[in-house]
Amino acid sequence: MPPEDVIEAPYTRLAPETLRAVIEEFVTRDTTDYGVCEKTRGEKVADVMRQLERGEAKVVFEPEEQRVDIVPTR
Repeated sequence: MPPEDVIEAPYTRLAPETLRAVIEEFVTRDTTDYGVCEKTRGEKVADVMRQLERGEAKVVFEPEEQRVDIVPTR
């Protein structure tokens, strides 16, 4: 999907329970890889939250697919 079709959703504007649900859905996807070291869901959620806080990741909405995702900010 072209970048212009993706809408950034600032994580600070999401309700805490909505943000947590988005992050939990993200970390429980089959394609999410955390390397050799297994982590608990809580640890994964905390890792993603830190990435959002540091600006290393962002929450985006893909209107065409009606899907929310978390992507690196490179």
